[in-house]
Amino acid sequence: MPETVVSQQSTSTVAKQKALVLPLSEVGIADISFVGGKNASLGEMIQQLKPKGVKVPNGFATTAYAYRYFIEVAGIEAKLREIFADLDVEDVNNLRQRGKQARYLMLQTSFPGELQQAIAQAYQALCQQYGADTDVAVRSSATAEDLPDASFAGQQETYLNVHGLAAVLEACHKCFASIFTDRAISYRQIKGFDHFNIALSVGVQKMVRSDLAASGVMFSIDTESGFKDAALITAAYGLGENVVQGAVNPDEYLVFKPTLKQGFRPILAKRLGTKEIKMVYDVGGSKLTKNIPVAASDRELFALNDQEILQLAQWACIIEEHYSQVRGVYTPMDIEWAKDGITDELFIVQARPETVQSQKVQNVLRTYRLLEEDTEMKRHGDAESKNVTASLRPLVPASAKFPIVTGRSVGEMIGEGKARVISDVQQIHQFQAGEVLVTNRTDPDWEPIMKKASAIVTNSGGRTCHAAIIARELGIPAIVGCGNATTAIKTGQEITISCAEGETGKVYQGLLPYEVQEIPLEQLPRTRTQIMMNVGNPEEAFGYAAIPNDGVGLARMEFIIANHIKAHPLALLHFDDLDDELAKYKIAELTAQYENKAEFFVDKLAQGIAIIAAAFYPKPVIVRLSDFKSNEYANLLGGKQFEPKEENPMIGWRGASRYYDPRYSEGFALECEAMKRVRNEMGLTNVILMVPFCRTPEEGRRVLAEMAKNGLVRGENDLQVYVMCELPSNVLLADQFSEVFDGFSIGSNDLTQLTLGLDRDSGLVAHLFDERNEAVTRTITQAIATAKKYHRKIGICGQAPSDYPEFARFLVTQGIDSISLNPDSVLKTLLEIATTEQDS
Repeated sequence: MPETVVSQQSTSTVAKQKALVLPLSEVGIADISFVGGKNASLGEMIQQLKPKGVKVPNGFATTAYAYRYFIEVAGIEAKLREIFADLDVEDVNNLRQRGKQARYLMLQTSFPGELQQAIAQAYQALCQQYGADTDVAVRSSATAEDLPDASFAGQQETYLNVHGLAAVLEACHKCFASIFTDRAISYRQIKGFDHFNIALSVGVQKMVRSDLAASGVMFSIDTESGFKDAALITAAYGLGENVVQGAVNPDEYLVFKPTLKQGFRPILAKRLGTKEIKMVYDVGGSKLTKNIPVAASDRELFALNDQEILQLAQWACIIEEHYSQVRGVYTPMDIEWAKDGITDELFIVQARPETVQSQKVQNVLRTYRLLEEDTEMKRHGDAESKNVTASLRPLVPASAKFPIVTGRSVGEMIGEGKARVISDVQQIHQFQAGEVLVTNRTDPDWEPIMKKASAIVTNSGGRTCHAAIIARELGIPAIVGCGNATTAIKTGQEITISCAEGETGKVYQGLLPYEVQEIPLEQLPRTRTQIMMNVGNPEEAFGYAAIPNDGVGLARMEFIIANHIKAHPLALLHFDDLDDELAKYKIAELTAQYENKAEFFVDKLAQGIAIIAAAFYPKPVIVRLSDFKSNEYANLLGGKQFEPKEENPMIGWRGASRYYDPRYSEGFALECEAMKRVRNEMGLTNVILMVPFCRTPEEGRRVLAEMAKNGLVRGENDLQVYVMCELPSNVLLADQFSEVFDGFSIGSNDLTQLTLGLDRDSGLVAHLFDERNEAVTRTITQAIATAKKYHRKIGICGQAPSDYPEFARFLVTQGIDSISLNPDSVLKTLLEIATTEQDS
């Protein structure tokens, strides 16, 4: 005889096996077989995490036994098996027809009386707690749902704002039928789940009145990069279905978990979403909910305040830690939250294991290599050659290895396929999945087909153009700036795109054999010389952090200022006095959310640097203070009004000389305020500050005094300040600079041009620019020796070791402490350095 359990007393496993309904407070993660992943997780949090402050609305669940009891008493399993006898999920019409028949059969079959009574008793108990005819959310929870390697989320139905017993019973019945939605049938078939081994539990939970406030989704991991130490929170107005379904563009917030746990307030980023619509209760209407427009003024506001963002992030940490402990393995979580507009309380309404990043193979480096003809001869037919692509292809003549076109390579990969030459975006419908896109250039209108491409080749563009950026995001090779690709390559031509031969990408005729080697990163050698990275774009920082490294040797402020802030700091401070009306208009648009326009500069700079610092925490991140030249500052919005016209800005008013100058010192104060926020408020004390273009030790002292005036005191809160070693004076007076600063970082670009007396921007003398020149290497040798004599750290952050392996070897033999490289050259240089250290 089935049982109804609605009391708050502990329920034994035996009783659960025959129960039709269980209170959420009586189930836990061990009860997935009884109530499905969603309901078991809610119960787990109510039981285990409420004492830790995590708020979860109460409710009850129909059991898997109740579902099977319904099927058995009604005698409909045989009919369902007959419906699915010739199921073909690849045939869309077949899938739709079978799903429709199954759902119709389920809905036409009445609930047994015992099940109706059990649901009624449980709902009445909920009404005693929250009030008569209390509003509830009715959600499906499959017994195989929310497992770490499979997510059934969203495949069955959910009903919101359900009032009264009759409506609750109807919604539960519809949930039972939704086990046979087309998407659920297809997913189970693809994943190999037996349709009749799966059961469905229905969760009935008190509604959170987020229709009067906000709701959203959060992950305890960065969803794009898999970076483990960030919590990503999305928020929009109204009920959460719009965020889950992607019907609205929500706000996004990023919080750094390690220093959050230490009591800091590390909100790394806040991005305003459009939030155009919100889902609310449909009072008196024919439906339970409806979407209405959001007022323009509300769309310009963030849906959550900072304290609420931090509260949710803390809960994400608590939930992740608990589930990781229960499962005995790191378990990032996908969590739904809601804010009650009546009480202003936050609640967690769902939590499940994240199933994308957590399943990826970690610590594996892939390298691509075209196979030589003799190598392929040896390998041909070798069953052991599992990594060789197309090993059974006919051998390609050696003459085919001459490239058709060349350009700049993007991504150290190899791709191949039939070419599709498209000259106009109106023709993109011609593109077929797996082809190589060949065009003049791309913009966002091309992205729908870029996602289907095996590789991209363009006539124009550099390594930072749209095609290059998107190719990196998609993980496919691209060759840009070829000049003649659209004429040299024909549609239908089979081609191979190689970006695995250095900075020059090559397009070859035919489908050439290549191999992909996977190297576990744990097997990479460790070096005495620290291997650091040059990072300017915060958006790439989390991804770069996965590359073996000892921190960041150069984090550039300029990228953040130019691309995210865009305005001159003095133009923000003196906005009302700006002469340029167009610049004034653009600045007003950029800073619309900020009453104090200078705060916009501080906020954006702090967030950008904080993301880089967080990505590599607790490893050192050396942040170079702004090093724009006056002509570059003038190109920022409103900048021309505040910048002089210099004959040679390269050696003019730049770097240290600006910071204490009354004409710029208040702009520098904003930089200091941003860095203070990163270190003191966000807890990212791994940030080391670095002063560029500091001509004399006395100038260094003036800069330190200016920093101290703005709250950045060398030595306080472990603050270290380095100096760029990029002027001959930095080398010649390194002993005196050692008394002022904690360390040096060699800037080989400026040091080379100032040692050799040439302008690196001049094409007339560019052929003379070479960091390997003996005058430069002697200078660097002296700098390293002096720094070591005075017990100061010295590294290099210039371009040379990224470009020239022999230059990296030279630095190692001189005993340099660290070498900071461009991310794409870290691994090959690491191996070079390891070999050099072994030989020395």
